[in-house]
Amino acid sequence: MIEPEMAFYDITDNMDLAEEFIKFCVNYALEHCQDDLEFLNKMYDNTLIERLHSVLKEPFVRLTYTEGIEILKNAKKKFEFPVDWGVDLQSEHERYLVEEHFKRPVILTDYPREIKAFYMKQNEDGKTVRAMDVLFPMIGEIIGGSEREADYNKLMSEIERRGIPMKDMWWYLDTRRFGTVPHSGFGLGFERLILFVTGMANIRDVIPFPRTPNNAEF
Repeated sequence: MIEPEMAFYDITDNMDLAEEFIKFCVNYALEHCQDDLEFLNKMYDNTLIERLHSVLKEPFVRLTYTEGIEILKNAKKKFEFPVDWGVDLQSEHERYLVEEHFKRPVILTDYPREIKAFYMKQNEDGKTVRAMDVLFPMIGEIIGGSEREADYNKLMSEIERRGIPMKDMWWYLDTRRFGTVPHSGFGLGFERLILFVTGMANIRDVIPFPRTPNNAEF
């Protein structure tokens, strides 16, 4: 995923901006790439344009991970991967919530602490973090983000608790060592967005340039 990070104050800002951002991108494609979309709609996927417009019509559903788990556990559907609180949701779970239960994009929040990154800010319950994922039809997760931990000592404690080698974390800790402010951010899966906008079935068809391992320092 290509993830240009955008920084805002807290998780509510994150959700608001993520929804506005992705709706802007879809609307831009509809306004500026109409000929291409009509071609794809005619030759490849005749529900494409209707699906793009449907994203713009209604606000995204917002619910917690815990609420989402309860919906999945009560679903009259057999999933390949069992559902229980604390599991990392699979694409089949995300797509059920979006495509079958709510029938529109979903923003899922407050994920279990243990399945998310060390830098995410913990909620008061000590079990969940201020994370959010935007789930889309046919795609699953298209945006992931969170409020970040701004407290240097708390960040150090979480790195130690998880057994992350400190020698690999010096550069990240330096972003807190000399002070910071409460902040939040998210990353858009650019290729997943292109996959959704074009209606392609395989993400390999929309990768704009090849990737090679071990060519970035961090």
